[in-house]
Amino acid sequence: MPSGYILILAVLVVGGVIATVGDRIGTRVGKSRLSLFNLRPRKTATLITIITGVLVSASTFGILLAANDQLWKGVFDLERIERRLKRTREALDQVSQQRDQVEQQKTEIDNQLRQARSNQLSASRQLAITRRRLGETNQSLQTAVNERTRAQAATARTQADLSRTQAQLSTVSQQALTLRSEISQLQTDRDRVIAERQEEIRARDAVIQQREARLRQLETQQDYLAQEVLRLEQVAQGLRQGNVAILRGQVLATAVVRIVNPTAARQAVDQLLREANRQAVLRARPGTQEQIVQITRQEVEQIIDRIDDGQDYVVRIFAAANYLVGETQIQVFADVVRNQVVFLAGDVVAAASLDPSTMSGDQIQQRINLLVAAANFRARSLGILTDSVQVGSAQSLIAFIEQVRQLKQPIELKAVTTGITYTAGPLKLELIAEDNGQILLRTQDIPTAPTDR
Repeated sequence: MPSGYILILAVLVVGGVIATVGDRIGTRVGKSRLSLFNLRPRKTATLITIITGVLVSASTFGILLAANDQLWKGVFDLERIERRLKRTREALDQVSQQRDQVEQQKTEIDNQLRQARSNQLSASRQLAITRRRLGETNQSLQTAVNERTRAQAATARTQADLSRTQAQLSTVSQQALTLRSEISQLQTDRDRVIAERQEEIRARDAVIQQREARLRQLETQQDYLAQEVLRLEQVAQGLRQGNVAILRGQVLATAVVRIVNPTAARQAVDQLLREANRQAVLRARPGTQEQIVQITRQEVEQIIDRIDDGQDYVVRIFAAANYLVGETQIQVFADVVRNQVVFLAGDVVAAASLDPSTMSGDQIQQRINLLVAAANFRARSLGILTDSVQVGSAQSLIAFIEQVRQLKQPIELKAVTTGITYTAGPLKLELIAEDNGQILLRTQDIPTAPTDR
């Protein structure tokens, strides 16, 4: 039977015997009503029962301690054992750290050992290479000594050649100085000629550019005049076909309007159409008061919507075709354009150059007419609606031409605006004659002869 079971059985038996003995002693003490330490019999019996229980516990603990040495050590030496275990663990940790340091040092020593072995091998190879190079150097040194000997002999010969060459060099240097002086003079002459030629080329280029600009201006004026000729031919063709009263594209009414009140837009359009009808009646059916101008309601509404924003607009009514005298219906259409600034006062509209000393009066007159036509063409291309140019009075223009004919140098003619010009026109110009930016003549400064009354 295992010793553990025997120990448990012994504890149980001893505890039962002691309890039985204590119970009987307590019973007898109670029956005999004995008293210990001057206590009452009941308390005496209780004291004996307590003593019996203490004996049971003490006997049990004593048996356990007597039977198991480990229990004795666990009860009385536990704290000391724990302290010793803690010190042992700390010592073990320190030993582990020292072991790690020793292993790291061992690794470093192994690396250094391998490096030292590698360096030893490299040093051996380097020593062999150095010895081989030393042999080569000795051989080269011997070769250099031999070469030096040969060079000394050659130096003596070279020295004689050097003396002869220096004499030749002195002669050649003198010749080179002479040639450099001649070359410098030739380069100076060449630069002067090139500068003169470049100046001539720049002057010719300026003349070419001026003539090209003039050619472009003349081509533009030629296109405009060709369009005018075509238009006049079409008008002449219409005149030959019948008694034309109204030409296609002829302006029957025009007005500059600014609609601030929305209800005034329709009134302005109606008034413009009445004026167009009045002009059409005067040309096609004079002496009557019929309504012969025809325009669609949709186009009228489009005109009203276009001008109803409070800005300045030029509204024109055009004839849609050629109409003969007696026509009862004249179809028209409208054109609406913003009336805005096209030219400011003093803007140059067109320019032309002429030399009065080499031109006749008719040629000067033709050049001025061409200048005015070019100004009119440019004004139309920029949106000015009136097809006419006002250049002062006829007397001032004639006087200007006469004074231009008296000039003896080439001049620049310019057509310059006399005030702010809007889209509605008209284009009012003055003619200015300039020489290198200096004004010689202008139409506004020429006094006109008073008319007879």
